[in-house]
Amino acid sequence: MAQADLIGVVADAQTRVQTQLSPADGDLVRAVWFDAGPRRPGRLLLLVHHLAVDGVSWRVLQEDLKSAWQSVAAGEEPRPAPVGTSFRRWSGLLAEQATSPARTGEAELWHSVLATPDPLLGTRPLDPRRDVADSARQLTLSLPHAVAEPLLGRVPAVFNAAVDEVLLTALALAVGRWRSERGLGEGTAVLVGLEGHGREEIVDGTDLSRTVGWFTSLYPVAVDPGALPEGEAWPGGPALGDALKRVKEQLRAIPDKGIGYGLLRHLNPDTGPDLARRPEPQLGFNYLGRFDAADAEAAVAEDWAAPPEATETLGSGGDGARPLPHALGLSTVAQDGPDGVRLVAIWSWPGELFEEPEVQELADLWFRTLSDLAEYAERPEAGGLTPSDLSLLDFSQDELDEFESDLS
Repeated sequence: MAQADLIGVVADAQTRVQTQLSPADGDLVRAVWFDAGPRRPGRLLLLVHHLAVDGVSWRVLQEDLKSAWQSVAAGEEPRPAPVGTSFRRWSGLLAEQATSPARTGEAELWHSVLATPDPLLGTRPLDPRRDVADSARQLTLSLPHAVAEPLLGRVPAVFNAAVDEVLLTALALAVGRWRSERGLGEGTAVLVGLEGHGREEIVDGTDLSRTVGWFTSLYPVAVDPGALPEGEAWPGGPALGDALKRVKEQLRAIPDKGIGYGLLRHLNPDTGPDLARRPEPQLGFNYLGRFDAADAEAAVAEDWAAPPEATETLGSGGDGARPLPHALGLSTVAQDGPDGVRLVAIWSWPGELFEEPEVQELADLWFRTLSDLAEYAERPEAGGLTPSDLSLLDFSQDELDEFESDLS
């Protein structure tokens, strides 16, 4: 069977079989084997409902399946590595955390974040009856290796920043410019709904590294890169560096990477109702991390590697009537391939709220800002510490800048 035909067969089976999953009936897993004959490797299509797995869980399952197969092939009984903390135990700990004084003390923080002005991005507010999964449109773009390599390497290194801090800085600047050009507001702060992996070490003695389940956390942040120096129409040079330092500190000031918001919003009967009444961010962002792109030769050599057609067939599915969580969503992933790393950006939105050229304009502004950041990071004066880098000392950003200037 030709590769294109195989992709079609797998995709058809996925569409058909995923409808058989039924959480209400406890039916969360389906497996389909595609036999390619005695001389070619077949394919295993494994479908698991999102209630039972997240992105990290798939890595655990892949290694466990590989280990089990090797044991069976050798005539041995499979013995998976132990799981440190069960999902059941973790769920109980979250319920306890949600009403603890430390978590309830965060309520004021989340109220202040959600009070950030959030002018409409589209022509109207998000409508849960009209703006559903079936109405979603997507735009997928890639930042090439020549820009992605320094952006994902040099920029975080010289600023001692995480990749998502870099990406969010550029996103806030781009959204601010996009809004201003469309007459949708002049403020510098952008309200963003962030998605994290949710496996935060908030309870001593827990180990979630091999626990399978849905740990994803969602929380709002106010990303404010600050105003441009007077007379500048577009950030460049030191203004970009200052913006990144501000955003980096704002994100690091959030306790435990935002896991407390979901606890107070969904598991605390006292704080939950009030938070539920607050509008959610219109803009959603998720950085999935850095992965090896699917490679045909690697897939043949490694029985349990993701096959080349995985990027064509996997990751879809779900209830078409499900309300979309954001007016505009951005998911990003860094992919290492034969030609180097590239940054893939997937923009999604309800079809009624935006025309594709509008989203393309914002995407281009974001890519332009990322390119400018990568270019600026090559300058010798770029970079520097921020207060969170010296947690044992009490320095302001101005004091750190002056100290580093004296040393140079």
